[in-house]
Amino acid sequence: MEKKLPEIYANKVEKSSGNNTKVAYSWSDETRQETKKETKPTQNTPEININQKLHNIFNSTRYVYKADVTIVTKNETKNRKIIGQNSTHLITIDNELIPISDIVDIYFAD
Repeated sequence: MEKKLPEIYANKVEKSSGNNTKVAYSWSDETRQETKKETKPTQNTPEININQKLHNIFNSTRYVYKADVTIVTKNETKNRKIIGQNSTHLITIDNELIPISDIVDIYFAD
């Protein structure tokens, strides 16, 4: 009752593939260490800028489709529910556009 199955064609691999065996680095170790030293935050520069804070808010587990945030601008402090952002503005649930360039600080309202 044994049936003979048809043979499967398999092409011969004549050369060995050396994927990822040779890696070229464009920087030397000294250059990488200098770059790491330069990127450390100092006391004069804030540790997290506004775009990073917005990224953290929109990627947090507290944000589903809106986030209750407190926005500190150059002129005032606002409590708003933001639903999105484009390249230059935050969009609130009331269709208010808040320029990102005017924002000094932003954080979740508790």
